[in-house]
Parts: sequence; structure tokens; C-alpha cells
Amino acid sequence: MTEMLVVFTAFGNEEEAARVVRALVEERLIACGSLIPGARSIYHWEGKIADQSEVVAILKTRKQDWGALMSRLHELHSYTTPELIAVRVASGSPKYLAWPEAAPEPEPA
Repeated sequence: MTEMLVVFTAFGNEEEAARVVRALVEERLIACGSLIPGARSIYHWEGKIADQSEVVAILKTRKQDWGALMSRLHELHSYTTPELIAVRVASGSPKYLAWPEAAPEPEPA
């Protein structure tokens, strides 16, 4: 079975989050993206402390698609340095973990 990754990123608003996640699903770089609005991020940026609302996106993908996903997300995302963190799935429901593998391969760009 192919190794699965859960990827975290965040967006400044729901419209951008939905647009980008939909594109990634359509391009078959992710099997699914879950959007969680209402997050509040506090962080250092450009010498100041920023405090802003964000939409967290949890993306499910195959490890083999990580490089293409990372590249494409950087192209689509409005942030200069978007959060992009992948975590390997150690265990899960066999049926769920098989689901991304059943999806067709991404089409060549």
C-alpha cells in the first residue's frame, strides 16, 4: 500500500482556500481537502507580531505526490511563504488508506 500523508496549510480566507483545494483535487494531487474556518494565527512576520484569522486546510495525499503538491501549492497560494507541513500516517482504517491509491494518477502538466 502506498504511504499516505496528511498535509497542513492555511489561507487568509475561505474563497482562496476553496479555490486552491478544488484545483488540487481536480489535478489529482490530493484525494481530499478539509477546510476549517475560524482559526486564529499569531506569529512573527517582517519584524512584527501578526494576529489574523485564517482557514486551516487539511489535505490528504500520497507520499509519491508530495513534490508535485508542494510545487503546485506554492504556485497557487497567495502567501509569500505558505505553511506546508506533511505528516506521515502511521496507521489508519485500511479502506480509508486505500482510497487515495484507487484514484487515477495525476495528469501530466
